[in-house]
This record gives sequence, structure tokens and C-alpha cells, in this order.
Amino acid sequence: MNNNGEEVINSIDKKELLIGKLFSINSVINNLEVIGEIPKVKTLVRKAIKVAWPSTVESFLVAMVSFIDTIMVSSLGSYAIAAVGLTTQPKFLCLTLFISLNIAVSSVVARRKGENDRKRANNTLFQALIITGVLSIIISALAMIFAEPFLRFAGSQSDTHIYAVTYFRVIMGGLIFNVISLVINAAQRGCGNTKIAMRTNLASNFVNIIFNYLLIGGKFGFPALGVAGAAIATVLGTMVAFVMSIYSISHSDGFLYIKSFKKNLNIDKNSLKSLFSVGASSFVEQIFMRTGFLLYSLIIANLGTSAFAAHQIGMNIINISFSLGDGLAVAGVALIGQNLGKKRPDLAKIYGSICRRIGLMASIMISIIYAILGKDIFKLFTNDPDVLKYSFNIMNFVIIIVIFQIAQAIYGGCLRGAGDTKYTAIVSLISITFVRPSVGWLLTYPLSMGLIGAWFGILTDQIVRFCLTSRRFKSGKWTEIKI
Repeated sequence: MNNNGEEVINSIDKKELLIGKLFSINSVINNLEVIGEIPKVKTLVRKAIKVAWPSTVESFLVAMVSFIDTIMVSSLGSYAIAAVGLTTQPKFLCLTLFISLNIAVSSVVARRKGENDRKRANNTLFQALIITGVLSIIISALAMIFAEPFLRFAGSQSDTHIYAVTYFRVIMGGLIFNVISLVINAAQRGCGNTKIAMRTNLASNFVNIIFNYLLIGGKFGFPALGVAGAAIATVLGTMVAFVMSIYSISHSDGFLYIKSFKKNLNIDKNSLKSLFSVGASSFVEQIFMRTGFLLYSLIIANLGTSAFAAHQIGMNIINISFSLGDGLAVAGVALIGQNLGKKRPDLAKIYGSICRRIGLMASIMISIIYAILGKDIFKLFTNDPDVLKYSFNIMNFVIIIVIFQIAQAIYGGCLRGAGDTKYTAIVSLISITFVRPSVGWLLTYPLSMGLIGAWFGILTDQIVRFCLTSRRFKSGKWTEIKI
């Protein structure tokens, strides 16, 4: 054999050795009983990546749209960044029921996919769609009616209140399109059909960005609507996602297929029971999370418009890195749910650990990028010196937070995929509802650390969640949960 041939073989051997060390099966399984044949490490890693990459791209695109939205709105001034940012927690508080339902849908459908029970999977989706449709109309109406007091409570200031209310009302007016597409995409992810959700969000985000350009500043004859234009663009994007999502479940050859809403219009108690068993704890978790995030947002809002604008820019940057953890968490939900449905808890734990280790490598790379380019990324949003003075300290926090953020997101997603939502609810209660706002408030005001103190609250929260979720995952208790 010539030297070139030997070099190729040596290169392949080194790659195999590296993969074997990074994803050692023995270290993953630990004391868990091996039930059947374990595929080669390379095969397992490839499958995890195959499911994860569309979800990661999708999550990244969603984060990027928020990123680009903020950059486009920033042309109006720091008040506009703060106004849009102030609506974030009220909006997610309104989405609490839907997010918890979507977690349940992904988990239950993944389990049914593993059991190869198409009928029950479709019944689960249909029941979720009925619940989502009814609740979205009620919540949308209430949010629009009580927008003013709601946003005052959320911390809007005199220079941001009118714009925040306008943005919030438009977004909530289009709520039904958003939540219907979210629940369908959640079911598709549970089946492992992550490319469908990715394509849906890609189209939605494209429409959003185009109409942002046309409506915020007024281009090609369109009116200059400012903050309201950004909200309208978002709703138009969700309408495209709605149409594409409905279309994705209209194919008879797909695992998820709803032929006629009239024919399916009945109550399936078993499907509702499964959804409730996972969704109830997820709802409690979301309440804890949104309460904690809202309290924390109030702490920042009281520091003033410039500080809140700087904080919002930092959160947009950190959401980019979170998208990676979120994408891998979606892969964990699908792979863990399906393998538990197949009665293979050993493979479920292996896939969860593989997703976590991929996330670790990626988080280190992202931290390095932020360390090198962090201040330049921050400057994309604004040239306001009152806002930029916070950039150095915020980016230093982001560099560290990314490592813990991605890890805990993946561990939390794996636990939810197994139906271990009671434990994740407890984690959210401890860390998000109490640790983040209490540490943030203590350091921000009594110890007079300002915005730096508030970001210490985020860092502490991420570390606590990482410790609690990683410990639970490694224990393997979640493999025993029935759905």
C-alpha cells in the first residue's frame, strides 16, 4: 500500500478513535441494564445529528429573526428596542398553556411513534388542536382588552408604553395562527419529522423579514408603521407557517394525517389523559418560569430605558446560542420518546448523552466566537453610547452562560421527552422563580451593582438548572415513567 493510502486509513482510524472517546457507550449506560443490541457509536451519532440538525436550524432561524427584528427596530431608537423587549414576557405568559400543551404533544406522539400506534398519535394531535383553537380565541381577546394595564405591570415606562401596547395587541391579534402551527410542528418533531418544522419556520421567517423591511421604515410605497409594522410582519409570517403546517398533516401517507375535522370531532379520553399527565406538570413548570422571568424583567425595567435596551440586546445574542441547545433538546425528545416506546431505555439514555456531548463541543466553539467578536456583534444593534457602555460586561457574562445554558437545555428537553415534567417543574420553581429574581434583585439594588448584578442572576440560574437536570438525567429514574 502506498503512503497516501496509509495516511487515509490513519486519518479514518483517528476519527473513529476520537468519536469513540467522546461518545463512550460504557460511560453513558453506567448501571443501566442493556436490553438489546447496541448499534455502533458512529451510527448512533449520525442518527442523533440527522434528527437534531433541522431542529437546530429551525431554532437558530427563529432566534435570528428576533435578532434581525431588534436590529431593524433599533433604527427607530433605543425606546423601540425596549418597547418590543417589554412585550416578551407578557407574550410568553399568554403562551404558557400552549407551550405546556406542545411539550405534552411532542412527548406523547414520540412515544406512540415508538409503539407504531398511528391512530393514537393522530388522536392526540387532533385533541390538542381543538384545545388550542378554543383557548387561543379566549386568550387573544383578553390580551388585547387588558394590554395597557398588563404592560404597565410588566414595567413599561412613559416613553415606551404606547409602542409596547401597540406591538402587543397586534401580536396577540394573530395568536391563533401562531399556536396552531406550533402544536402541529410539536407533533411532527415528536415523530422525528424535524425537517417539516424547519421548512415551515424558514418560510415564516423569510416573510417576517421582508415585511419588516417594507413596513418599519416604509419602502416601495408601503406605509412607515414603525413598531406596529414589525408586529404586523410577525403576524404575516405566522400566517404562512399556519398554512404550511396544516398542509403537512393533509397527506395520507404521512404518520400524522387528519383527513377531516368533522369526522374526527369527538373526545378521545385516552389521548386527553396522556396529554394531561404530561401537560399538567409542564403547565405548572411554565407558570413558574414565566413568573420568574416576569419578576426578573421588572427588575431590569426599573433600571431605565437604556439599561433595558442593552439587556434586550444581550438576551437576543444569548438566544442565538440557546437555539443550538433547543435544537438538540428537540432531538432528545424524539429519540428518547421513541426508544422508550420501543421499550429500550438503554438506547434512550445513550441518545440523550450523545446530544449532550454534541452540545458541549458546540457551546465551547460559540463561547470562543463570542469572546472574539462579542463587542462587534453588540454594535450591530445600536451606536447609542448610553447602551453600548454595558456591552463589555454583558458579553463577558454571555461567554460563560452559554456553556451551562446549552447543557441544561438539552438535559431538560430529554427529561420532558421522557415525561418527567414534574421534576423539571420543581427545577423551574427553584431556579427560575426564586434563584434568578432573588439573586438579581439583591445584587442589582441592595448591593448597588446595577445591570451587572442582574446578569449575575441569569448566570446563577443557569448553573443551578444545569446541576439539577444533569443529576436527574444521570440517575436514569426518568426511564421508568409511563405515558
